[in-house]
Amino acid sequence: MSSGASVNTLQSLVEQLKLEAGVKQIKVSQAAAELQQYCMQNACKDALLLCVPAGSNPFREPRSCALL
Repeated sequence: MSSGASVNTLQSLVEQLKLEAGVKQIKVSQAAAELQQYCMQNACKDALLLCVPAGSNPFREPRSCALL
């Protein structure tokens, strides 16, 4: 590898590390509590928890047309 490519790689690594150092960290217990609260607040909108009306279900089996 050339020295120019190595310098560019190291510069991008330093920039990435600077970005990661600026990320606010919180305790896992706090993150879990916030995630649980978010899930409870949005449960009424979750299609996996609610029944989807048959008429608006895009994944239903297509109806077949029978000719008499």
